[in-house]
Amino acid sequence: MNRPVRGALVGFGFIAESGHAPEYARRQANGEVEIVALADGCAARRETARRAFPSARVYDSHVALLEQEAAHLDYVDITTPPYAHADVAHAALSRGLHVLCEKPIATSGDAAKSMADHAIGARRVVFPCHNYRHAPVIQEVRSVLASGAIGAVHLVTLQTFRTTHARGVREWRPDWRRERKLAGGGIAMDHGSHTLYLAFEWLKSYPTSVTAKSDTLDQFDTEDNFSCTLTFPTGVATAHLTWTAGVRKVIYTLHGSRGAITVDDDVVTVHLANGGGAVTSRPVQTRVVSSHWMDASHKEWFGRLFDEFLLAVRDGDYVGARMTDAIHCIDTIDAAYESAARDSREVAIVGPHQAREREHRARPASIRAVESETTPRS
Repeated sequence: MNRPVRGALVGFGFIAESGHAPEYARRQANGEVEIVALADGCAARRETARRAFPSARVYDSHVALLEQEAAHLDYVDITTPPYAHADVAHAALSRGLHVLCEKPIATSGDAAKSMADHAIGARRVVFPCHNYRHAPVIQEVRSVLASGAIGAVHLVTLQTFRTTHARGVREWRPDWRRERKLAGGGIAMDHGSHTLYLAFEWLKSYPTSVTAKSDTLDQFDTEDNFSCTLTFPTGVATAHLTWTAGVRKVIYTLHGSRGAITVDDDVVTVHLANGGGAVTSRPVQTRVVSSHWMDASHKEWFGRLFDEFLLAVRDGDYVGARMTDAIHCIDTIDAAYESAARDSREVAIVGPHQAREREHRARPASIRAVESETTPRS
């Protein structure tokens, strides 16, 4: 394609303005991308969008945007609150457009699967914004795992500490994450996808069951504390997510047959077991990998994610590994909410195995071969 890739942004809140727009502006200046149009239901945000992209046409709804601009677009980037993700995606797919969508991909497993089915039928890509995969510190963990230094991972712990929920723009419902009708849930829905797709990658499989507990300390109708234990065919993962912590921090640990990796924000430490069958271990490598965890926009990571999306478009990978992960994320969150509602009873997770297998068979052989080497197994 010699011309720029032509896109539209639907929703122009914090993540669009601070996380996506800077990379689009850079690429637009280089002639790689053209942001043709934007839509937002809030008049003040439409004015902000006009200032960010003066040459783009701005609409008050995705319906109006698609009606006027679909013929001039290649893709739509959905950055609305989660309740609208599926509706906007279906509308874009019906117009023959590829879809890039913020997490969570949808607010229910059924809605996520419907998006995937539509993408396959339309022969267009639907792709989630799983940006933590592109954080430098996560790339460092991936490199250590690829070296085989700690052996096969069998236990993962993931802790995400936040001092409050992420607030939206002041012009439109800044506390929308605390409204279930808009967010679909609380911190499990908001941060759960990040936690889960990393666990899927590190344990090289998808979970089969979950036990979970959640609670709300404030007056809102979405949870601000969430804990769960996930059983995988290859091991176990535990997670704790909170909006009521005293410090903003991410702490991950990965335990393998020959050692462990610990992640404390930007600090990655590799521990190797002592020889002679001893159970003790020693730190052998500590690296500080600047990842800017404190910047909630994560704008430095978006460029690598966008390149991955463009690669999927080029290869016709309509519902690839990342979307499969996204569906499993929502299926797992659904099951976790059910467990929490049933006094933390264990709940089986039924994933989109048949849909994955159907799409796998529909892909070109070259893509199937690459995916078989790089994606988790159900």
